[in-house]
Amino acid sequence: MGPLQEAEEDNSVILISDDEADNTFGSSVLLVEPLDHSVQEGKKTEEVVDEEREVVVLFCKKAKVMPHARYDCTTHPFVRAEFDRCSPLERNADTCGQCYCYICDKLTSECKYWTTPSLCHCNAHNKSKYWKEQRDFALAGILVMFNLELAEIDEDLRYGGSCLIKFTQELSVEYNKYLVGEKMPPNLYECFCTIKLLPGHCGTCRRYQNEIIHRYTPVYDLVTAFIREAEGKNPKSVAVMLLGAAKEIALHKDPASSWQNLGMFTSVKTAVPDLMARITRELQRLLVLSEFPKTLYEKFISFFQSISLPSHCYVFSNSLNIVPWDHGLLTTVLKGQNITGERREKGKKVFLWEAISVIQARVEKMEDRQQYRELVRYLKAVKCTDTQVLREFKDTIPFYMCKIGDFASASQTLLVSIKSIACCTACRLSPLQFEMYLKMFQTGHVPMGKGFFDTPHWGSAGVPMKPSNLLKQVLKLFYSSQSLYRNPKCWSALIRTLGSSSVLGKDGQLIPLFLKEPSQEFKQLVLDSSYGILKEFKTKSHVFLPPHIFGTLLHLEAGLILMVQGVKQMIRSDLSWLTSFLEIILAFGNNLWALRLLFDTLSYEEMVLQNVVTLLLRDFNLQKLAIINWWKNLGPQYVGEWLYLTCKRWQTRPLGIATINIIKDNLDKCPWSKELGNFLQNKGLRKMSSAVVTCPEVVTFIALLEKL
Repeated sequence: MGPLQEAEEDNSVILISDDEADNTFGSSVLLVEPLDHSVQEGKKTEEVVDEEREVVVLFCKKAKVMPHARYDCTTHPFVRAEFDRCSPLERNADTCGQCYCYICDKLTSECKYWTTPSLCHCNAHNKSKYWKEQRDFALAGILVMFNLELAEIDEDLRYGGSCLIKFTQELSVEYNKYLVGEKMPPNLYECFCTIKLLPGHCGTCRRYQNEIIHRYTPVYDLVTAFIREAEGKNPKSVAVMLLGAAKEIALHKDPASSWQNLGMFTSVKTAVPDLMARITRELQRLLVLSEFPKTLYEKFISFFQSISLPSHCYVFSNSLNIVPWDHGLLTTVLKGQNITGERREKGKKVFLWEAISVIQARVEKMEDRQQYRELVRYLKAVKCTDTQVLREFKDTIPFYMCKIGDFASASQTLLVSIKSIACCTACRLSPLQFEMYLKMFQTGHVPMGKGFFDTPHWGSAGVPMKPSNLLKQVLKLFYSSQSLYRNPKCWSALIRTLGSSSVLGKDGQLIPLFLKEPSQEFKQLVLDSSYGILKEFKTKSHVFLPPHIFGTLLHLEAGLILMVQGVKQMIRSDLSWLTSFLEIILAFGNNLWALRLLFDTLSYEEMVLQNVVTLLLRDFNLQKLAIINWWKNLGPQYVGEWLYLTCKRWQTRPLGIATINIIKDNLDKCPWSKELGNFLQNKGLRKMSSAVVTCPEVVTFIALLEKL
């Protein structure tokens, strides 16, 4: 039993039943005869027993009428009918002061349609399916078409519904204009041929003048603006707006004649599929990224499936049949229990096959949650019809492996070819990406943002690769791609990485090492072994590095000597592909002994060395200011050693002279020039070999520096 509800105009006690369905009379009240008026309020009365209903009344007082629906009014009788809205039935229009309209949920005095013919809200009651639907529509508005319960409708859904109502009204106006069409003026008829002529100049289309043409473009523009308006709003609002728009445009017909060829967005049959594609892509993202309640999620899907799509939109029929996050196949993939994304259901193979927009949304969500391990498993297993874009996503798998600290697997995955694609991920790396991977393998640190270049900040992800494994994997990666091999930036990154510390600097940059020059015997030993080692990297998948060379304390020096031999081989075969050589030279840093070794090995091949000098002179001419900044970072001792290195050979002397000229022309930008003069004096460059003495530019330059 519910609480007591009291009437003002009589002394009856109203007992409200909690379960209206059990009340065969359809009423929620039960009348009980009043007790003796002489009983004082607050005192216990004699028991009044209703044996039929098993009700015992122990206490009562004068009733106060509470707000109630009209059909529950005890003052005025109510006549029920399943469907009658023409006029008030009997005394249904009579009300007391607390009667509410069942449809409007307002006092009857505030209902505009209480006795309006063909509406007659006074006849509404909760036992009629028709009146219940009218009440739901009145309270839920346009949202009623989504089959939502009133308890499910929140502020976001209502806002989306209000936007949708406004849009449908505007769309109706534009669509009616489109159906009416416009008449082509005489002598200004439009050309509908494939090769369009100016209006009024096509003899073929002359017969169409004064015809009615239909342009869908204004409707298309209106829907496009509505889709843009939905961007950035709450996901529930966006879903309501886009689903409602999809239903509206799916109903649009094409009244245009077949001869009308007005363009892409002037015809329903071409414009509507374009709009539907944009709507479904955004809805797919919403369903993946937004955490809708399960019932609401299912109702959105059900609503879209209920839309009767025209023949030119059949392709979108299953667009929203998206695998939910808790789906069995997807769950097993993310947990690593299914690495292929395939399984058998009822004897048939089922694949994890998703639209590219769904894949993009899943990647975005797992990135936000930093679920990199699950993301790697998903990208390995998922399939898609858009193989080109899917390949771009799969190319990021090694990066996510680095994010979880699995650098060895990342380096191997870069070399694995994807099915249906001839080459591996390494072949599609940009020079900057290649350098980033080297940095990650070397230091065990990764960018803190989602992608390669989202943030300059780096953080530790795990233990860096061992030096011997790093050298093998990096060289295999380098020699697997011709585009990497022929790029000077990649050579520069490789040399610089092998000559750097495994500890990342505070600025997020590699810390270059100053490696002591090894003995002549060791250098020759490495050079003699390098040719065969590099050849194996080009032809074999498994390469053996001699432990007596690369397993010693001089493994870093051995790596630089190996790079000297690699640069030499590259110059012999692919020098014509190089756009610059300066970056390769500067990558050796303060380890000028390795650079000197490179010039020594090239000196036996004059033509090759001459071509290198020519390329370097061009770099000097094009990058003067950049070279000065590099020299500033490397220091005056480096510049002095470079002058000595280049001036002592007649083949490389033009490089020394070019260096001198750059410094002389930019003395104001070289505050270290005096220190350079002191270094050259201490080095005794003026009194050295005849090759240097016979170079007047060197002598003049030293004299100039002495005067500073």
